[in-house]
Amino acid sequence: MTAPAANDVPKGGALRLKLSIMFFFQFFIWGAWFELGFDYIPKLGFNNDWQLPLIFGAFNVGALVALFFSTQFADRKFAAEKFLALSHLVGGLAMIGLFYIRREPGAESAPFWPFFLLMLLHSVFYVPTISITNSIAFANLRNPSQDFGPVRLWGTIGWITASWPFIFILVDWAKVPAFGSTGFVDWLGKALGSSLAGEPAMALKAYIFLLSGLASLMLAAFSLILPHTPPKPATSDADSLAWLKAMKLLRHPFVLVLFLVTFIDAAVHQSFFYWTFTFLGPKADGGVVDIPANWVGPVMKIGQIAEIVTMLFLGYVLKTFGWRTTMIIGVLGHAARFAVFAYMPEQYPAILINVVHGICYAFFFATVYIFVDEYFPKDVRSSAQGLFNVLILGIGPFTANFMCGRLNGIYTVDGVLQYPSLFKYSMGAALLGAVLLLLFFHPKKSVDQPSFSKVEEDAPPVA
Repeated sequence: MTAPAANDVPKGGALRLKLSIMFFFQFFIWGAWFELGFDYIPKLGFNNDWQLPLIFGAFNVGALVALFFSTQFADRKFAAEKFLALSHLVGGLAMIGLFYIRREPGAESAPFWPFFLLMLLHSVFYVPTISITNSIAFANLRNPSQDFGPVRLWGTIGWITASWPFIFILVDWAKVPAFGSTGFVDWLGKALGSSLAGEPAMALKAYIFLLSGLASLMLAAFSLILPHTPPKPATSDADSLAWLKAMKLLRHPFVLVLFLVTFIDAAVHQSFFYWTFTFLGPKADGGVVDIPANWVGPVMKIGQIAEIVTMLFLGYVLKTFGWRTTMIIGVLGHAARFAVFAYMPEQYPAILINVVHGICYAFFFATVYIFVDEYFPKDVRSSAQGLFNVLILGIGPFTANFMCGRLNGIYTVDGVLQYPSLFKYSMGAALLGAVLLLLFFHPKKSVDQPSFSKVEEDAPPVA
C-alpha cells in the first residue's frame, strides 16, 4: 500500500489507538472460535474421513486464496480499509449463520454442506484480511520498525481475550448460590468452579460463532473510520510472477530443508489445536485431564501470554545462538509439549507445559519470517513470505486435518480416543523436524556473501 497524504493520516496517539483496536478485533474474531471449535464441531456428528478435514481445511483454503487474491488483486484494486470493511461484513454474517446450524435431536449429524459452505465463505474473506491489516499499519505508521510491534501486540491480546467470556457462559449456574446469599468471594469462587458438561455445555459452545460474528461486524463498521489507504498499483508485469521466482530458490538445499521443516512444524502445530481442547476438558465430554470446560480456553491461552514474553527475548536469542539452534529449540518445544500430554496427562503438568507455545511460535515461526526477510532477494521477499505463510496457515494445517481425522478413526477403541498414541505421532514429527534442521540446515553465515541471485546462476538443482 502506498502511504496516504500526510494530512489524511491521524496524528500520533490517535492513529496508534485506531490501529490497536483494528488488530484487537482482527485476532479476537479468530481466537473466539478456533480453539473451542475443534471441540464443538466434531460433536456435531461430521465424519473424520472427509467432512471434518474439509470444514477445518476451509480456513487453510483461505490462506491459499490470500496468497494470490489479497496481494495480486485486492490491494491493487481497492482501498485497504474498504476491502477490510466488506470482508468482515461478509465473514461476520457467515459466522453468525454457523451459530444457527445445529444437530437436531435424533439426527446423525448437523447439515454438512450448509455448515461447510458458510465456514468456507468466512475463511476466504477473513484470511486475506490478516495481511491487509498489516498493510494498513505499515502504510500509515510514521516509523513502522518502532511502532508496529506495540500496535500488533493488541492482536495477541485480542486472541487471549476471546476465550474469557466462556468462563462465564459455560458456568453451571444451577450449582451457584443466589447472588447475595453468601459472601462475594465465596459466590465468585463457586461460580468460576462450576462448569457445564454434556449437552447443556454443547448448546452454549455454539456461541463461539455468534461472538466471533458480532466482533467481525464491529470491525467492519470500525474499518470505515480507519485512515484511508489507497490501492497500490503493480509496478511491472514481473510483480505478478514474483512468487514463481521465490519458488525457484528451493533449489538451494538449506531453503528446501527450511521449507520442508516449516511444513512439518505447521502440521504439528495444527494437531495441537485439533486434539488439545477436548483432551484437556472434562472426562464427561471425552476429555482426559478433566479441566472444567469453562477454563480450558484460558489454559490454552497461556501459550499466547508466553508468546508475548518470548518475543521480547527473540532478538537476544538469535544473536546468541544463531538461526539453526533457535529454530531447533522452537521445534523441540512442540515435542516437549506432546511428550507431557502423552506421558503425564495430569492437570498441573498439562497446564504448565502450555508455556512452551511462546517458544514454539517465536523461536520457529517468527524466526522463519525474520530469516526470509534477511536472506531472500528484495524483489521476491514479499512473495517468499507469502509462500511460507501458505505452509504455516494453509498446506501444513490442511494436511494435518486429514491425518488427525484418520488417526482418530484408527485409535478410537470402544468410543474412547487413545490420546497417548495420537500425541506420539506429533511428538515424533517434531523430533524429525529438529533432526532435519540439525543435519541439513546450513545457511550462509552472512548476508554480505553473494546474494541468492548470484548464487542461483551456478547452483545445481537439488536431487
